[in-house]
Amino acid sequence: MVQEDNSQFEEKLEEKFEEKFEEDLVVEEIPKSRAKTSWVTPLMIGAGLGLILAFGGMQLVSRNSGDRTNETAQAANNTSKDTSENIASSMSVTVVPVETTRIVRNLPAKGAIAARNLTPVLPQTNGLLIKQVLVKEGDFVRKGQVMAVLDDSLIQDQIRQAKADVESRRADIAARKADLSSQEAALQSSKAGVLSSQATVAQRRADLAQAQARLQEAQRNHNRNKELAASGAISTQQLDTSATTLATSREAVRVEAANISGAKANVISSQASISSAKAAIQSAQARVKSAEANLRSGLASIEQLRTQLGQTVVRAPVSGLVAQRLARVGDVTGVPPQTQVTTIVGGTQKLFSIIENGDLELQAKVPETQISQVKIGAPVQVKSVANDNVQINGKVVQIEPVVNDTREAIVKIALPVAKQLKPGMFAQASINTTTINGLGIPQKALIPKSVDSATVFVVSENNIVSAREVTTGEIINGGKVEIKSGLQTGDKVVLKGAGYIKDGDKVRVVNEGEG
Repeated sequence: MVQEDNSQFEEKLEEKFEEKFEEDLVVEEIPKSRAKTSWVTPLMIGAGLGLILAFGGMQLVSRNSGDRTNETAQAANNTSKDTSENIASSMSVTVVPVETTRIVRNLPAKGAIAARNLTPVLPQTNGLLIKQVLVKEGDFVRKGQVMAVLDDSLIQDQIRQAKADVESRRADIAARKADLSSQEAALQSSKAGVLSSQATVAQRRADLAQAQARLQEAQRNHNRNKELAASGAISTQQLDTSATTLATSREAVRVEAANISGAKANVISSQASISSAKAAIQSAQARVKSAEANLRSGLASIEQLRTQLGQTVVRAPVSGLVAQRLARVGDVTGVPPQTQVTTIVGGTQKLFSIIENGDLELQAKVPETQISQVKIGAPVQVKSVANDNVQINGKVVQIEPVVNDTREAIVKIALPVAKQLKPGMFAQASINTTTINGLGIPQKALIPKSVDSATVFVVSENNIVSAREVTTGEIINGGKVEIKSGLQTGDKVVLKGAGYIKDGDKVRVVNEGEG
């Protein structure tokens, strides 16, 4: 074949030479006026022939080289094909079918972790020295647990003094009650005196009536004796006796009348004693009430001091995780150190901060244009920026209604209690937005090429594998990955053994499954 090409080239070369020779003959017939320049023609002809020979040689060499290369490649392909067909497959693999699965679309976001409910712990009494601090940051405390103890010596002294004052007031009440009892006894005595005097008046009145009756009888006897004495029926001595009896009866009436007046005066005096006793009783009762009020005040002071004594024990208002410990032994409550001027809450120095129940939240920033994709209650996968091994599941609980200056909204994601997470840490979130049907295969079947592309080996019916580039998407539960393009349902891809084969290899499938 090479010889034929050379002979053809030589024939073409001879034809060119003859054409140029005929042109030279024509040149000789040019008029003499132009004969002076005829020497240039042989030079041009020689140069042209040289270029033609060089070009033709290059074409010939190139053609021969290409033919030899094609023949070598074809022979190699034939050899490879014969080898693949003749050599028995030696690599055993497992395969899995490409299946339709549920795929969750995620919206990435970043933010800082914060406490969902941060409760300050304040002292209930100011001006007391902190004597003990019993917890540290990171401790979990129960509601009512003692966190710090304040110095209670001053309050103890005040309680002892208040108790002594209360005892004194109780003694005063006892004395005033005794005086009241005495006044009440005097009243009863005065009442009895009134009754006695009234009885005496009645008795005197009865005696007066008897005296008056005897007086009347004496008067009648004396009048009758005067008539009898005038008639001489009786003696003068009998008349004098009746006159004496009459005078005695009159004196007895006068005395009984005087006794009645005395008895009435006694009644009036006893009644006055009753009024005086009643006034004394009222005064004594008022003094008793005053003393009892003083006692109650003293007892209230004791209770107040006891309350303050109980307040010297600082207890956890809620159960949760201690986020801050600002209290130090030797500090005075209500007088924060210079380094804690920003820890005042409602005019009182903050001693601790508790993350209620240890609940945290991720405050993720989501662009305004994507906030409509986020729904309350959507599940979220959260991963620590500092430590990829810290991955937990959360849930969207709130979307802030206000967009900040960077046109981002804060999405609050509730997180479970986790020791690895602390307020202030940065984290990444994948917020579940929608769920669709798509293709998925195990992640172990992929040979990664870039972030969103990989290579898989698809097994044909005759167990020949072909390398195929696929576009990957979301990570699916169960160790699977979404395949956006490059595969279709029913394709069988190599699962185990993909790293040891190449395109075109024949394999032996030992089993099918997700292995």
